[in-house]
This record gives sequence, structure tokens and C-alpha cells, in this order.
Amino acid sequence: MNRAKTTVTHVSKIKYLGYAFYRNRGKCRFRVHLKSDQKMKGRTREITQKNKGWSNDYRRQKLAEYVRGWINYYKLADMKGLMAETDEWLRRRIRAIYWKQWKKVKTRYRNLRALKLEERQVHQIANSRKGYRRTAQMLSEALTNTIIAKLGYISMLDYYLKVA
Repeated sequence: MNRAKTTVTHVSKIKYLGYAFYRNRGKCRFRVHLKSDQKMKGRTREITQKNKGWSNDYRRQKLAEYVRGWINYYKLADMKGLMAETDEWLRRRIRAIYWKQWKKVKTRYRNLRALKLEERQVHQIANSRKGYRRTAQMLSEALTNTIIAKLGYISMLDYYLKVA
């Protein structure tokens, strides 16, 4: 036995293969350990960086590969809330990527009009001088979750519910 790796402790303080354990109604349950969650967010942050020279198709493919692999590994864990929260964060990053690609105000006007927004909203969002994060929140009215799904981006929560 390796004394550094072997320990006798409470079940809530154990990390094993990226899983953490907790008790619920007398039964031991799995969840994703905090470090594993942080590593997943770090990797998705790398994939969805705005300054990479990747095409949208390549980024979509890399993200789908990573999400499917990660969720298939951790599908035994109870992580519905984590997936919903991460999905929201990930969609905001995707919106920021598209906003950065629409560099000119003229392009922003054209694309926002194509998304069928009111002219007042188009003018307000297209001329916004806010940062990418704030503008991505404003874009949630235009680039809705269904549009992002139609663009081919995978929803972590939907995939987890399908697999688990």
C-alpha cells in the first residue's frame, strides 16, 4: 500500500478518479470533484478562446468531442445543476465569439437584422461599446439557445440527460 495515497477519512473528503462522494438519504452518491470541474472549465475555455484562428466548424467539432468524452466519463455522477450552469456559461462564450467575428458595425447590423430583432434593439446592440462579456449577455435575445443548437453546438445538459 502507498501510505501517501491511502487514507481513512469521512466519505465526503475522498477524491477517487475525479469523483467525489456524498451521502443522500443513507446512500453513497457520486458527484464531480471540484478539481475535475475546474479542469473541464479550463479546457472548454481553451477551446472557446476568441483569439484562436479556428473556424467555427473546427471549434464546434473540438468542443463536441471534448464534451461527449467528458460527460461519458462522468455520467455516473449527479451533475444536472453543474451541466445547466456550465451550459449557460458556455453559450455566453459562444455568443462572444460570434460578436468578435462581426467586427464592423455594418456587419453587426446586417447579422442582427437577419436574426429578426426590432430596429431599436438592433441599433442599441450594434452600436454598443461594452465589452464582449456584457455584449454577449445582450445578444442572448438575438442568438437564442435554439439558434445556437441549430448552429451545431452541443448542449451539455441535453447530452448528459440523454446519456445518464
